[in-house]
Amino acid sequence: MAEATQAAPTAARATAAPRDGADGGGEEEGGNPFASIGALLKRGDLFFALGVIGILVVLILPMPTWLLDMSLAFSITFSVLILMTAIFIEKPLDFNSFPTVLLLATMIRLALNLASTRLILAEGHTGTEAAGQVIQAFGGFVMQDNFVIGIIVFSILVIVNFIVITKGSGRIAEVAARFTLDAMPGKQMAIDADLSSGLIDEDDARTRRKNLEDESTFFGAMDGASKFVRGDAIAGLLITLINVLGGMIIGVAQNDLSFAEAADAYTRLTVGDGLVSQIPALIVSTAAGMMVTKGGITGPTEQTLFRQIGGQPKTLGLSCFLLLGLAAMPGIPAFPFLLLAGITGGMGFIVTARDKRRAEEAIQAMEENAPEPAKAAEEPISTALRIDYLRLELGYGLLSLINAPPENGQRLTDQIKALRRQLASEMGFVMPSVRIQDNMQLPANSYVIRVKEIETGRGDLRPNMLLVMDPRGEEITLAGEKTVEPTFGLPAMWIEDSNREEALFRGYTVVDPATVVTTHLTEIIKDNMDDLLSYAETQKLLDELDKEQQKLVESIVPATISLGGLQRVLQNLLAERVSIRDLPTILEGVAEACAGTRNVMMITEHVRARLARQISDSNVNDQGFIPLVTLSPPWEQAFAESVVGPEEDKQLSMAPSKLQEFIGALRTNFERQAMMGESPVLLTSPAIRPYVRSIVERFRPMTVVMSQNEIHPKAKIKTVGQV
Repeated sequence: MAEATQAAPTAARATAAPRDGADGGGEEEGGNPFASIGALLKRGDLFFALGVIGILVVLILPMPTWLLDMSLAFSITFSVLILMTAIFIEKPLDFNSFPTVLLLATMIRLALNLASTRLILAEGHTGTEAAGQVIQAFGGFVMQDNFVIGIIVFSILVIVNFIVITKGSGRIAEVAARFTLDAMPGKQMAIDADLSSGLIDEDDARTRRKNLEDESTFFGAMDGASKFVRGDAIAGLLITLINVLGGMIIGVAQNDLSFAEAADAYTRLTVGDGLVSQIPALIVSTAAGMMVTKGGITGPTEQTLFRQIGGQPKTLGLSCFLLLGLAAMPGIPAFPFLLLAGITGGMGFIVTARDKRRAEEAIQAMEENAPEPAKAAEEPISTALRIDYLRLELGYGLLSLINAPPENGQRLTDQIKALRRQLASEMGFVMPSVRIQDNMQLPANSYVIRVKEIETGRGDLRPNMLLVMDPRGEEITLAGEKTVEPTFGLPAMWIEDSNREEALFRGYTVVDPATVVTTHLTEIIKDNMDDLLSYAETQKLLDELDKEQQKLVESIVPATISLGGLQRVLQNLLAERVSIRDLPTILEGVAEACAGTRNVMMITEHVRARLARQISDSNVNDQGFIPLVTLSPPWEQAFAESVVGPEEDKQLSMAPSKLQEFIGALRTNFERQAMMGESPVLLTSPAIRPYVRSIVERFRPMTVVMSQNEIHPKAKIKTVGQV
């Protein structure tokens, strides 16, 4: 007995060894003969291709009745499976293969229609079992031995499918496809804007672009796939008419049946066949309609519908009251309406109790999670000494700009975050954080921008309106409230949001109130960047340089120039809106200049020459060249002779009348260029450039003053005037 027990595991191991070898892929001699069959069963693509070929074969070869019954049962099962999938998916893209499935379902039904037609016309004279038991059962059950009833039921199914469901689904798919394609550029721009503002990263942007592409492809395919459903309904109707007429002709002419016998036999079979085809077609049409109407719904369909229809206690209560009123009317049976009134009233009571319970639970959870109030501590006196580098004060009517819902565009706080990233990228300047606070002393719709506690700008907004400006400078002809744009002082107008499309159509510039504030804040920051660049921020810029550049920093600061001196150089550059992002080049220029001078102004001029490529590129116009207004030789000599003082402390000493003459000539020349659409650069010699700039910035701060050393050799220039 023990020997037999020990032998059994050995035999089991001997039997298992060849099977393991077969599963490993190497079929040895004497291995499992079913290994190749198992590998074949794993090839789903082969079975799919064979299935499609089988559908095409059915269109050509005859089919026995037992196989037709199996195929018709499969068609009904397949259509129900499609409908259930359409109901339970979370969003349409979860079933993005629906157009392909719809084509296959249509081909299956048409192939079975042709197979059943062949059997009906060939064997219809033999009785109602000629086309199989499924068609016989549908014909007998639905028609109730009366082919007139069957024809009427079949006609109603065709009308419901063709006119109601198919037509509506096709129209929705067409409109959804068109709207999706039209909205693609705007959605793409929104993704790019969120990416540039830092609200999303590259992976999120890539995912959203992929979803957008899949959505447009899906709705475009659904627009075309809806034509399958429409064509299927038309084909079913035509096939039924052909079967009836053809069967009657064959029965009377070839099978010696009377007209009444032929009409009865072939009509029963044909209507039964039509019902077997139209019911799956109706199911698939319903699934297609649910797919295209699910575009704005997230989550399973039944959850969304029950939540939206049955989740409002007021709606359920009013419905209950209306049903009670109908039940009380004479001549109307009271029981059905009273039953439904009780159901809706009970649902309303349950929903009300549920909402009340959820509210109480939410309040209780907030109370449990709320931190214990800390004892009020007296603030140290030093907090009163702190100042805000940037502060935005809002009237109480503008607080909605901070908490605006996402559908109204980016909130003011989000735009300020994007502004910080933009300034860091363009100017190399890390903008201080902006403190936003309400000021009850301001008018409701006013705001004030303060730099180091000093007011530097203010404006008035209309929070629920849009600001419109005409870039051509012409009068705005829309209905609205005339105003002045606060940043540049341009004439503008506040209009209602309903007039946005009209304003854009006329070529006006349209901005929302949050953008008006952000634009004003941007210009004020650019005008005061030199004041906002503190000693600590300068140190932070040096610390955040790449590791490869730290050796350069250590060799210059503080051995060659102090951190305060470098701060003054950077402030001089920012004062004229020269980007300091290329900090290594600036440090190299400072090191070169410090070998010959300690004057911060002269060091700055040398650094500007090192940044010639950057400065020249930033002043190139749309035509690809730098428009120049040169300083005439007499004025060059006048400025050169007016610079007095020792080498390290030179000053401009020019007679006031001479300065007034220069200012008038310069203003006249630049106003003439502005009327011609030009915004030129004033070009001077390197020795007098900073002194000319000190005069020009007082009456034309936006005018760029460059020296010949700052014109890059490869830059294209064009002289448009002379002072």
